Amino acid sequence: MFERVLIANRGEIACRVIRTCRRLGIHSIAVYSEADRDAQHVRLADEAWPIGGPLPAESYLRIDAILDAAKKSGAQAIHPGYGFLSENTAFSRACRDAGIVFIGPDPESIEAMGSKAAAKHLMAKHAVPLVPGYDGDEQDNAYLAEQAHAIGYPLIIKPSAGGGGKGMQIVRSDAEFPEALATAQRVALAAFGDASMLLERYVEQPRHIEFQVFGDRHGHVIHLNERECSAQRRYQKVLEETPSPFLDDARRQAMGAAAVAAAKAVDYVGAGTVEFIVAQDGMFFFMEMNTRLQVEHPVTELTLGLDLVEWQLRVANGEALPLTQDEVASHGHAIEVRIYAEDPDQNFLPGSGNLQTLRLPAPSAHVRLDGGVVEGDTVTIFYDPMIAKLIVFDADRPQALQRLREALAACEITGPKSNIGFLERLARHPAVVEGRIDTGYLDRHLDEFLLGDAAPTAGVLFAAATAVLLRDESHLASAASDPHSPWASADAWRIGHAGKRIVALTWREQRFEIEARGHAGDYQLHHGETGCSVRGARLLDDHLSARFDGESRRVPLRADAVHVLLHDAHGQRYSFARAAAFAWASSDDAGGKQVIAPMPGRIVLVKAKAGDTVEQGQELLVMEAMKMELALKAPRAGTIENVSAAQGEFVEADAVLVRFADRAS
Repeated sequence: MFERVLIANRGEIACRVIRTCRRLGIHSIAVYSEADRDAQHVRLADEAWPIGGPLPAESYLRIDAILDAAKKSGAQAIHPGYGFLSENTAFSRACRDAGIVFIGPDPESIEAMGSKAAAKHLMAKHAVPLVPGYDGDEQDNAYLAEQAHAIGYPLIIKPSAGGGGKGMQIVRSDAEFPEALATAQRVALAAFGDASMLLERYVEQPRHIEFQVFGDRHGHVIHLNERECSAQRRYQKVLEETPSPFLDDARRQAMGAAAVAAAKAVDYVGAGTVEFIVAQDGMFFFMEMNTRLQVEHPVTELTLGLDLVEWQLRVANGEALPLTQDEVASHGHAIEVRIYAEDPDQNFLPGSGNLQTLRLPAPSAHVRLDGGVVEGDTVTIFYDPMIAKLIVFDADRPQALQRLREALAACEITGPKSNIGFLERLARHPAVVEGRIDTGYLDRHLDEFLLGDAAPTAGVLFAAATAVLLRDESHLASAASDPHSPWASADAWRIGHAGKRIVALTWREQRFEIEARGHAGDYQLHHGETGCSVRGARLLDDHLSARFDGESRRVPLRADAVHVLLHDAHGQRYSFARAAAFAWASSDDAGGKQVIAPMPGRIVLVKAKAGDTVEQGQELLVMEAMKMELALKAPRAGTIENVSAAQGEFVEADAVLVRFADRAS
């Protein structure tokens, strides 16, 4: 086995590889950018080497810097993780030329599957089912339009050199095709340096099911069963599970055989994933092959009892696969979700900032956490904003889903916004519970998974206020030297009558004031015209128990000095911040007169100019930030005074990009 392995990646996957290296007694070597000098993967590794600036192009995408670190550190092999250079033919070849083992497939295999068009030609020769489409070299726009018409609609435009759904466009008519093609070409050129496109018939309401494959240098190739990845938003996976609730044994066997055939077609060595589109009638078609370890590999590990990173290391070291196909035995059901710093109610806008609070469920036989940050770390603007992967396991799918709901309820994050509430609604939604979600369901019904602007009910506010009152009374009593002193009481007592306290809470920039009288778990609460009698309230670590107007309720919540996290009877999450009891409202001087950059990024398209008259919601600019395109829209109807951003320009967060002229009086 290798003695020294360099991990050419960062964050969660780097930490994941380091853990296996440590278990196997392998000396782990990390690399890091200027932005990651204090990152967890740097701290976990046995040693770490700097490789450049904060931008990926200045560090994690620099083949020369990574190979230099490998040589200086004495690394015998390089694990690329996923993303960055993991599927880069030049990197795999450069490692081989330098005499360093690339823990992954040979460059020829990566190259064969790197182009979607070339991969489809190869699959056709090996009888792997394909979706009808065009993947030729002729890329003239008019010719592509002719091919699209011949294939028929709906169809999907895909960047030939791409991955991860970037640039994909669904088109339903000849009239839509030119604009969709231009958008796909622009994104592909920026992301991959190649604007070549392929066209495919679009399968309505498809499932996305992938098969984990593994090959060694002794001629063995097997599959390790499937993963269902149909819960997606804009082609990005949101929830992954195994086994698939859609497949029967016959279909599973046929798809597994096709996956193995695909891998054998390129003499595949190491871990890879063959992805299929599956129609509602069960017909399946090859989509692409990812020549690396997948983000969702933990669900396979939990159901098979394997360590796929260990398999990668052993195969790269020349060993044979540990199991034959007949020896692969699956048990139970596993589900993975990805916890991100993002705001689902703001079009999933990626976030950044310090993780002031990061509470996650305790790992157990049923719960696994793969993360790259801890409380106090910063989610930076330069990389993917993933905080952690949450993976649950149980005997069957219903029990695994319940494990997932319980684990998500135990999560709490303050600092950047997160998608935890969105994931909680996902785990309870009938389309997920019943196993009938398809790849477009989330995009078609996204409002069903978002909280929106609906304010918390009075019952939610009264429960949160009760928790605040109990916590304050407890802390005041514990801080007093004499617990019987009147100063140890927080009941707002006044001579001649019971005093009133104000509990002020904020939620999504809305302020709520609850008037409270009473103490020690017995209160009379009012919010506006609504009142509530609370009796026998007790606050424990993870819930509040009380009688609200005579009805006994157990409310899952946690409260500290500055926040209250609460789940209502429907599992809806509310995160309140405590505010001063008395405050003055401030006015918004901007008044919708400007468009600002929500985060640092590059302007890729400017659609308006000074003097233009625009409508509210009209798209003015397109910005690329944190690996996604953001459409910046007009906050109101009016006339543009000036546009201060140019195409290709990098702008800082909060920079004013567009100003509106004053309204006529």
